[in-house]
Amino acid sequence: MTDSSLDAYRTWASEPLQERPRYSVVIPAYNEEWRIVPTIGAIATEMSRLGQPWEMIIADDGSTDTTVELVKDLDLANLQLLVAEQNGGKGSAVRRGMLRARGDIVLFADADQSTPIEQFGELEAKINEGYDVVVGSRAAEGAEVENKSFVRKVFSGGLNLIVRHVFRIPVADTQCGFKMFTADAADRLFRRQLIDEFSFDLEVLYLARKFDMRTAEVPVRWIDAPGSKVEAGKVALEFLRDLAIIRWNDLRGRYKSDNHDLPEPQLAATGL
Repeated sequence: MTDSSLDAYRTWASEPLQERPRYSVVIPAYNEEWRIVPTIGAIATEMSRLGQPWEMIIADDGSTDTTVELVKDLDLANLQLLVAEQNGGKGSAVRRGMLRARGDIVLFADADQSTPIEQFGELEAKINEGYDVVVGSRAAEGAEVENKSFVRKVFSGGLNLIVRHVFRIPVADTQCGFKMFTADAADRLFRRQLIDEFSFDLEVLYLARKFDMRTAEVPVRWIDAPGSKVEAGKVALEFLRDLAIIRWNDLRGRYKSDNHDLPEPQLAATGL
């Protein structure tokens, strides 16, 4: 880390923003005590280096380990911690974080850093070109994928075929945990998101297509991090079920208005 990068990080860590952030980074977390601190450190170091005002939001999903306490103990000025009383699903955590975000550009990134934060700029370039949603992709040409199991490859390939040919979503990889949105797109999409489990990504991209939002897919480097909580077989069944639920919700008109009944997340923020 250069001296200027270190100074930028120290400023971010100790001085609350006096202006609207340019960037928000939302990280859903459930029982991540072994990696939440290094994840925060890696992301904060890289984002501070960019020289723009930014905030981090950790959206806890009812962790039963020491994740919440570890984040609180860091006492970082521009980190918000949203505490859930009970586990509600990854989609629930991401939605709470995205709706709390104040940045012009909002990224959600998985806590396991399977996609390194250093690829932030490649997605931002597409936002600057006028796209509303940019998807980090393990399936786009040029992507680098390491340690992905055979079961996950079969699971991903089969579901992506269904998504592209049945739902007509022009994205080869809907489930990579590295997606970027303009502030307007994030607010419009996540206020209408109804699915709380892993299929929320699919629902959000379905809505982006429904609302004619410009969506780009960017190849990323992805490493299957140890300790993943994804059970491919179980998630595949849930995914197929949720495909039907999304279509049924749309037919019933449930995506036409904002979802105003969401409970306000408890804020156990550091510095805000």
